[in-house]
Amino acid sequence: MKKRSSTIISAFVFVMLIFITACSPQKKDEFVAFDVAANIDSTVSPADNFFKYAVGTWIKNNPIPSDKTSWTAFMELRENTREQVREVVMAAASNKNAEMGSVDQKIGTLYNIGMNTEKIEAESYQPIIGELERIDGISNTDELIKEIAHIQIYTGNPLFFFYSTVDAKNSEQVIAGIWQGGLGLPNREYYFNDDDRSKDIREKYVEYVANMFNLIGSDNEMAASQSKTILDFETKLADAHNTPVENRNPEATYNKFTTDELYQKAPGFDWKLYFTSLEAGDPGVVDVGQPKYITKIGKMVKSESLENWKTYLKWNLIRSMTPYLSNDFVTESFEFNNKFLNGQEQIEERYKRVLNTVSGALGEAVGQLYVAKFFPPEAKAKADQIVASLKVSMGESIKGNDWMSDETKTEALKKLDAFGVKIGYPEKWIDYSSLEIKDDSYAANIMRANYFQHKETLGKINQPVRDWEWGMTPQTVNAYYSPTRNEIVFPAGILQHPFYDYRADDAINYGAMGLVIGHEITHGFDDQGRQYDADGNIRDWWTAEDAEKFKARADKLVEQYDGYLAIDSLDLYVNGRLTLGENIADLGGCTVSYNAFTKTEQYKKGEKIDGFTPSQRFFLGFAQIWKGSMREGRLETQVKVGPHSPGNFRVLGPVSNMPQFFEAFDIPEGSPMRRPEDKIVKIW
Repeated sequence: MKKRSSTIISAFVFVMLIFITACSPQKKDEFVAFDVAANIDSTVSPADNFFKYAVGTWIKNNPIPSDKTSWTAFMELRENTREQVREVVMAAASNKNAEMGSVDQKIGTLYNIGMNTEKIEAESYQPIIGELERIDGISNTDELIKEIAHIQIYTGNPLFFFYSTVDAKNSEQVIAGIWQGGLGLPNREYYFNDDDRSKDIREKYVEYVANMFNLIGSDNEMAASQSKTILDFETKLADAHNTPVENRNPEATYNKFTTDELYQKAPGFDWKLYFTSLEAGDPGVVDVGQPKYITKIGKMVKSESLENWKTYLKWNLIRSMTPYLSNDFVTESFEFNNKFLNGQEQIEERYKRVLNTVSGALGEAVGQLYVAKFFPPEAKAKADQIVASLKVSMGESIKGNDWMSDETKTEALKKLDAFGVKIGYPEKWIDYSSLEIKDDSYAANIMRANYFQHKETLGKINQPVRDWEWGMTPQTVNAYYSPTRNEIVFPAGILQHPFYDYRADDAINYGAMGLVIGHEITHGFDDQGRQYDADGNIRDWWTAEDAEKFKARADKLVEQYDGYLAIDSLDLYVNGRLTLGENIADLGGCTVSYNAFTKTEQYKKGEKIDGFTPSQRFFLGFAQIWKGSMREGRLETQVKVGPHSPGNFRVLGPVSNMPQFFEAFDIPEGSPMRRPEDKIVKIW
């Protein structure tokens, strides 16, 4: 819930887009037609802008709701799924005979107390007063270190994320990890960029922080001073952060240190005391993502006053716990983070926010109820078949490419053959029996849930990898590839209409869900994934010549996406280097899925549905998953921070490189949607 995931390396969609719909159970043999024609804007030629052609009418007819920063296929379907999650949660919440300690009791109690606004308003910030007093009581550096650990256990993540992670050079073992963090703004660039928008963001951030300190009793003068301290403190932290592009280098972010070596790297920080306070004992070795960052922290322990540290820790506590406090805290956070930064006009209804919390704190408990009600066995069986066909298609792509040597192909095929596949839901579920959910306060339950999650983390360190473990809950709408586990994972949430329906025609299933599957498979061979071998270890299995050929092709894709203007008013372009892995996966996924589709009976028969050939329906189905629009602020955040290109370019980029698309829609040379021969990129 509050910890950085160590499992999800290459997720399909940006993290805010996490749910999708499930269709109601229907008869097994009932065919489901997908009307792609209803979304088409026939005033636009597919040769000029295939995205606008394929989904332009849908976008015109579906403006962004006031409580959203975007309205897309994902967001539309997220709403439906959340309502379905609500069904299982409400059933638990209304079960007055639920036995204490049962799953129903925990789900129901957490939801009900989250909805008890009268109690929450009366408490205001009382649930965290004890935590604030702990911070006020810090009188020396040792107590500071202990408090940093305490906050990381129960409420937030000051300075950095402590987590468990697969050892990337010994992938059968789990070790401790540390990753940079501690910032209140989206990433380091927000503290240093000198354009007018960035300056305005920093000014508004200072006002926001001051307002929050006002709410816990600081007068205006003190709050103004505290907010300036926060900006200065976080700017110093940000200065030592890696950029998002730097963090895409697996070798550079793999740095194992013993406790003694951590002392040498960051001598001002008492690591032994920290790990003891964290209840971690001596973790043995720790994988530090950004060594220069912990060096900075060590220096700041010595250079910053205790008062500055207390202010920083209070701010971390407040902003982490805000969603569980009274409405004045929630409103201040919304006004800055959602409205000002991302353009959201109204806050979501409370029950939706509480459902998100329950689904986070008790994710697999909710998920177990969810799949029983909304994920039929037929859906899983059909998905298994599609995944198998995509793996075959990827193997054919590897064997048939004309730029890779036989030596490297052999290693690539070995890796593909070793791919693990998880579909729908875990075979073994997380045991929540030790998590106590009480009817005392919303915030207190979150702190207990965080402690439960922390103990789960500690239980993995220095232990063999849990093969059964998932990095996403079944109700999540996303998918991921984990390079250290060399596995692809597809939760039940994403295996649903319109991405996938076991009763729909293959063109739609392969164009939409097939792309998702192919995308995750391709992640094993993108610029990051290719650095891991079949066992999930960082190892260079490429010949030097093949690696150079790969880089040359990838650089062409960087150049292509660097040319996409995301926001005209800000002159903001897509970062082709930051989004490279996802762009490779989109292009490879679409190509591999199309090639698998050509093996189906629908493709071979060539019969039209609603006037479209099978190939046309494939590409139209592909475009449906990226239909939508974003508010400018939200789009700005994604382009600056996220590894995914905006949705329109996730359509335009791949198809403009694909001869199969040119043929399907008769795209003439020289058209905007047909890249010149010398510019076409083909990697997989």
